[in-house]
Amino acid sequence: MATLSSLTLRNPCTWLGQVVGRGGDGLGRTNPMNHRSSGLRIEANKRAKKIRHVILKEDITGVGNSGDQVKVRAGFYRNYLLPTGKADLISASVLKEMEMEKQRIEAEKMRVREDAEQLAILLQAVGPFKVRRKASQGKLSGSVTSQDLADIIKAQVNRDIMAMNVVVPEITELGDYVAEIKLHEDVSARVRLTVAQS
Repeated sequence: MATLSSLTLRNPCTWLGQVVGRGGDGLGRTNPMNHRSSGLRIEANKRAKKIRHVILKEDITGVGNSGDQVKVRAGFYRNYLLPTGKADLISASVLKEMEMEKQRIEAEKMRVREDAEQLAILLQAVGPFKVRRKASQGKLSGSVTSQDLADIIKAQVNRDIMAMNVVVPEITELGDYVAEIKLHEDVSARVRLTVAQS
């Protein structure tokens, strides 16, 4: 085989024949039977699309959600997903890691839901929460708000409830009412509320 320094560039066909093995014996001699006089011919196919199979670590609009296995272009992965840490190439270790993370997240969701269910049982068992307001002839002079009920629950049960998760019916008179507290997306508690004269 001819070395790169021994190749002559005078005739492209001879040089190509020496490198590829057509038209030459590797010693600089060409075989006239294999020599093409038509010149050097190069054929190119369409540019190949480079695709990467990745697992998303975060939700990405138009691409997928966290944990999805998707195909993306190599440039998108190289220039955006990899530097920002939003995706990893699919491999056995990455799949195992993602599966363990998914199981951990599911276990955490179940724990949060069970805690919400326990709190709902506790709130319903405590009994009516009493709110005292000034009233004349049974009509309230002020209103009872969600924050009032949240504060009373904090005082009696020592649990923080966000006022925006408490739905208090419209209260205009003294008496008993039922309020609803959203503790989790799937769990809510209906608690009794007594509005009494102060």
